[in-house]
Amino acid sequence: MSSPDPFAELPTEVRRPTYDRARLRPRIAHIGVGGFHRSHQAMYLDRLLEQRLADDWAIVGVGIRPEDARMRDVMAAQDGRYTLVLKHPDGTWDATVIGSIVEYRYGPDDPAAVLERLADPAIVIVSMTVTEGGYGIDQVTGEFDASAPEVVRDLAHPDDPGTVFGYVVEALRRRRERGIPPFTVQSCDNVQGNGEVARRVFSAFASLRDPELGAWVRDAVAFPSSMVDRITPGTTEADVAEVNERYGIADAWPVMAEPFTQWVIEDRFPLGRPAWERVGAQLVEDIVPYESMKLHLLNAAHQAIAYFGTLMGYRWVHDAASDPLLTRLLQRYWTDEALPTLRPVPGIDLVAYTDSLLERFRNPAIRDTLARLATDASDRIPKFLLPVIRDRLATGGSVDMAAAVVASWARYAEGVDEQGEPITIIDGRRDRLMAAARDRQRPTAFIEDPELFGDLSGDATFRAAYLRVLDLLHERGATATLDALLEE
Repeated sequence: MSSPDPFAELPTEVRRPTYDRARLRPRIAHIGVGGFHRSHQAMYLDRLLEQRLADDWAIVGVGIRPEDARMRDVMAAQDGRYTLVLKHPDGTWDATVIGSIVEYRYGPDDPAAVLERLADPAIVIVSMTVTEGGYGIDQVTGEFDASAPEVVRDLAHPDDPGTVFGYVVEALRRRRERGIPPFTVQSCDNVQGNGEVARRVFSAFASLRDPELGAWVRDAVAFPSSMVDRITPGTTEADVAEVNERYGIADAWPVMAEPFTQWVIEDRFPLGRPAWERVGAQLVEDIVPYESMKLHLLNAAHQAIAYFGTLMGYRWVHDAASDPLLTRLLQRYWTDEALPTLRPVPGIDLVAYTDSLLERFRNPAIRDTLARLATDASDRIPKFLLPVIRDRLATGGSVDMAAAVVASWARYAEGVDEQGEPITIIDGRRDRLMAAARDRQRPTAFIEDPELFGDLSGDATFRAAYLRVLDLLHERGATATLDALLEE
């Protein structure tokens, strides 16, 4: 007996798909269907479908990790549909049922079926959100880490992959062998130059299988870069309950997001693409200024408030972003250190952009957590913040605010707050980070990890700025540290 359709009876204020989903043609496969993909890329396609501008496009969701099993079950029960709720600062909600995902495949259930789906000529784009740490980059060399156990396993078992590299490269190999043009590989992760990074790592993996295949992936496959932006906190049980209470929708996994959204895309899609520009996306030739703006201003600012904010006793982003000291920290970081590293961004006033970031961070309806921002910091800070430090050092500029953020991360990584309460550290390098952060005999131990900081620990300016703030944090606490730092 099938479960009742949670979207069968919707209140009038909830928008629903008016297009015929049964007639859609899946042409995009997306690997890593999580909250962000569903609040962002799937939403843009849904908008096009609603306007009858993409009748021959739809998404096949693909999960390859064990934790994707729950998404498989939810997608199956809800026929790929879900509720997207935009939470406005005044407390109002805007709800839409999104229908652009019409199929979901879970790799561990049937790797062969997923490989054949990706190899299908109907699929012309394979997009992905696999997180900043999902690209297998060695932080020291900047190259693909061929020694990772999961990579070694996939190279030995190409027909039974477990990684995104294994799935994508084997599907591309099959298409090449069958005379089918390669699909476009589109990264949608917060990685600067994500298209070029994707090209480098996928072609490196392919070269380990066959040098000729690697050269073909590098030269024949399109890897457009993109910049994505929409704050999308993890869905809580309270969110699920409130969607049910407000709208009578028994959605097992709705998505909650802020109203703001941005998508800047390098326009390189040899086999075609949806007309994303018709619904607000920006198609550009040069993505670099937009990427740098977002990573150095928004993402790095999130890191700035995550650790100082937690040490000061905050748990919610909107509370921390409303604190006068943390506001001044962000403004000093943006004005003195981050903005000087950026090129002009066509169509965007960067000072106004930073003002808008504060407004977005302070949206109380989003209820985003500092803990989410601090998750996997070792994948984030090297990409968001350290490039600013390196750029400033190269030009003789100040790095006081950025170095203070690194010091606050080290203090946070000790795993205990200023009241002696434990802090849960969620990071793939957790044990190493905590051991280095707790090494009081060697105060620079934390920044001497070559995988994270390279040669930065040897820079006298950075070391001095870092050690000064770390000492203050231990001696006087986060609030007094910011007082002292910002008085200068």
